[in-house]
Amino acid sequence: MTEPNGASITFENVGKAYSKSGGTTVTALEGVSLAMEPGSITGIIGRSGAGKSTLLRMVNGIERPTTGAVLVGGQNVGAAKGSKLRAIRRDVGMIFQHFNLLASRSVAGNIALPLEIAGVPSSQIKPRVADLIERVGLSAHATRYPAELSGGQKQRVGIARALATGPKVLLSDEATSALDPETTQTVLSLLKDINRELGLTILLITHEMAVVRDIASHVAVIDGGRIVEHGETYDIFTAPQHATTRSFLSGVTGVTLPAFVKDRLVPNAPAQGGEEVIRVTFAGQHATDPMLARLTQDMGIPVNILAGAVEEIGTRPFGNLLVSLPVTKAAEARSFLESHGLMTEVLGYVG
Repeated sequence: MTEPNGASITFENVGKAYSKSGGTTVTALEGVSLAMEPGSITGIIGRSGAGKSTLLRMVNGIERPTTGAVLVGGQNVGAAKGSKLRAIRRDVGMIFQHFNLLASRSVAGNIALPLEIAGVPSSQIKPRVADLIERVGLSAHATRYPAELSGGQKQRVGIARALATGPKVLLSDEATSALDPETTQTVLSLLKDINRELGLTILLITHEMAVVRDIASHVAVIDGGRIVEHGETYDIFTAPQHATTRSFLSGVTGVTLPAFVKDRLVPNAPAQGGEEVIRVTFAGQHATDPMLARLTQDMGIPVNILAGAVEEIGTRPFGNLLVSLPVTKAAEARSFLESHGLMTEVLGYVG
């Protein structure tokens, strides 16, 4: 990776309230404090109405905080006006969910637009646009119009346009939610390449935990206008602390109980027999060790795998398995797994 060319982003005790008719006030954000280092990729995940879009729009000054401060590269965005605000905005590129391309302009024309608005001489615009078109892999489509492009190609145009003014920060507003899974992966791969090659700071909002897993180095979970959990993506995935985070993770492959088990699950162990259902988290050096096989072979404890997967977060493996064990042997099994660095969580019991 190149040396970071991005700018730090800092939210200092940020609050945002809107006045409604009748004198009522609606609080969108409250007490948000969060810091992003230059060159990092941070995903902010939350449900609709949680406040994530409001938070994102404060970075380029579209929204201003009611309380607290938003700093980009040490500059207070909310306090900036006129030429100072315009200068900050040139350092902040924006990728939109629905592309926001001008139908009357070609690929090259859409990418050139922010440069024209910034007053860049035409002699400098043409080579800059050509370079950006090549970077996003659209050299064969420079003269085409948005109606002639696929969704993934339109988003590549949007990314190139966001990079036109040479920003230090790139904002992504649900940039992949309108795309199919395969196209989503190609767009995320492009963003990772841009981060690695240019060292830009990327801040993205999403409601998809899989997007965070595939691209972000850090994640913040927002709920009801507050940051309820944040940290390195690997740490959040392997040991989520907040119920909202666990809820989002339940939609990621390998962490959802099959319906035929979930419908029978009870909180207390049956009086006789039965199975204990547990989540086993494999992280770090033991993520690929055959620990369940050892549990069966060495200790004679049968293990029924209900669901699970071993995948990669960043460059580190992470496994999440849901299994059932005989109640009479469950405590012994959990002790064995935990003694080898695995984490266990009892989810309930089935008769």
